[in-house]
Amino acid sequence: MLDDFFIRALVAGIGVALFAGPLGCFIVWRRLAYFGDTLSHSALLGVALALILQVNITAAVFVVSAIIALSLLSLQRRSSLSSDSLLGLLAHASLALGLVVLTFLPTVRVDLLSFLFGDILAVSVTDLVVIYVGGAAVTLVLVLVWRALFAATVNYEVAEAEGMRPDRANVIFILLMATVIAISMKIVGVLLITALLIIPAATARRMARGPEAMALVSAVIGVISVVAGLFASLEWDTPSGPTIVVAALVLFLLALLSVPGILRSHPQSHDS
Repeated sequence: MLDDFFIRALVAGIGVALFAGPLGCFIVWRRLAYFGDTLSHSALLGVALALILQVNITAAVFVVSAIIALSLLSLQRRSSLSSDSLLGLLAHASLALGLVVLTFLPTVRVDLLSFLFGDILAVSVTDLVVIYVGGAAVTLVLVLVWRALFAATVNYEVAEAEGMRPDRANVIFILLMATVIAISMKIVGVLLITALLIIPAATARRMARGPEAMALVSAVIGVISVVAGLFASLEWDTPSGPTIVVAALVLFLLALLSVPGILRSHPQSHDS
């Protein structure tokens, strides 16, 4: 019989995989992997501020990630720097700020590794509620903006001409990413969140024939990665979060070796 904490870990990981997979498809289509890294790095600053202000960590991570993402959009319009330079600046600055702020908490014991690499085995019932309620909200909003967001990904100008309001869709997409990062942090940690978003989507791209199918396949691959990673972690006594990512990587390599690229209708990248 499996222990209760392991069952909770399975349920939590499956929940995260189900809503992270479809969102990860847009990260792959738009080539925004570094953007995802920037938001995940900012999560540590959110954790530090939450501890100082004594507020909910998930809420603080969401707020900080959203502020960093919206700051990027503002800087892109006003700065002469390229997007990758701005992303590098924000990613490393927010990570450094988070580490500096944590040093001002000598009386608070912080398990830094659990924030960096996750601690899925410590998931509580309350965490499960947050994951599934938040995940359901993310999925619902993504379904509602799917058409506009997909159109903006394929051709921003055409989407704007057709009155789909791509700017609004992009802002919503950013807020959805911030939500996913806040919810997923406890599962795989701030350094591995982007991997959980990207690798299942990249694997699905090798297997699916259309964007909607890719979103569904990505979610399924994420679930398989979580289940395989957790049982491998149990068997070999390895860190759970990194093992889940390794399981996702193995599935990607298998797809790369055994399945030719058959996706025939995926959008061209668009940098928001």
